[in-house]
Amino acid sequence: MSSLWRPFSVSEGPCNNISLRRRHSQQLHPATLTQSPSPRLCTVTGASVPGCSSEIYKWSSSKRTLSAAAIGGRKITHPGKAILAGGIAGGIEICITFPTEYVKTQLQLDERANPPRYRGIGDCVRLTVQDHGLRGLYRGLSSLLYGSIPKAAVRFGTFELLSNPMRDASGRLDNTRSLLCGLGAGVAEAIVVVCPMETVKVKFIHDQCSLQPRYRGFFHGVREIIKAQGIQGTYQGLTATVLKQGSNQAIRFYVMNLLRNWYKGDDPSREMHPVVTAAFGATAGAASVFGNTPLDVVKTRMQGLEAHRYRNTVDCAFQILRNEGPQAFYKGTVPRLGRVCLDVAIVFVIYEEVVKMLNNIWKTE
Repeated sequence: MSSLWRPFSVSEGPCNNISLRRRHSQQLHPATLTQSPSPRLCTVTGASVPGCSSEIYKWSSSKRTLSAAAIGGRKITHPGKAILAGGIAGGIEICITFPTEYVKTQLQLDERANPPRYRGIGDCVRLTVQDHGLRGLYRGLSSLLYGSIPKAAVRFGTFELLSNPMRDASGRLDNTRSLLCGLGAGVAEAIVVVCPMETVKVKFIHDQCSLQPRYRGFFHGVREIIKAQGIQGTYQGLTATVLKQGSNQAIRFYVMNLLRNWYKGDDPSREMHPVVTAAFGATAGAASVFGNTPLDVVKTRMQGLEAHRYRNTVDCAFQILRNEGPQAFYKGTVPRLGRVCLDVAIVFVIYEEVVKMLNNIWKTE
């Protein structure tokens, strides 16, 4: 009978007692109090209580984990880190791969309507070195170097900004959404950076073919272009550039995400070796080359010194088809393939490694 008069204690009552919930409401998230169908010991207060699950989440630890977005082992990259890492990766990559970009652009500008100057990749390299030395293969590098850093920064920053809210609870991004996020990243970089950068680069490379080059350097060239054509002179071929960059990044991020999801399978925390990242990046780059080189050719023609011959992007494509045939839309594919595969592989590897480094020194919520 004496036991009937004893005050109720936690060790004798059910775990979901109202007083118990009130007592710990400031210590635990309500979701951590779960009822178990089978009698187990309650570890909320350290007391032995039947009727409560033994698996209890620690709220403070869970909060830190969610804040760092380390859900399922996949950390969501802060847009600020993506911008910085992307800029570093873009600057290093363009210094390595620019000669292939130079050769590709020269071959695309070499029209069949006029006597072709180059018989192929090797001939283009040989004549360039013969006329201008090895430095000739880096003509126009400054415009791309000044642009590649912000270009990659805008690309990766926009992609992470768009993709982070679209990831599921495990931090995984499905393939369709990666395609849309890549498209958004490509359009953003085209408008903000790529179009003016590419216009200046193409004019510089095209100017080198002239008997009397007009541009003495990057800043002189930009000044002369703006003086003669205004700001819009640096935005020639904007439509073609948006189409090209949008499709470029949509294809690349889609293929990269597809391969990454396949590789990791059901384990989002599985680490990817840089060699694997490079192989996947090269594959994504190759897919984008075969998918949108025709747009790249049209964009290049629209940004060259002879761009005044075309009324618009559609007229440019029509004239290429009529005068040179459909194969002209794939001019420069081989050098572009080499450059882009190397480009995308290097950029993704450096980006991933820089992000890992930043995660250790730059803590973000």
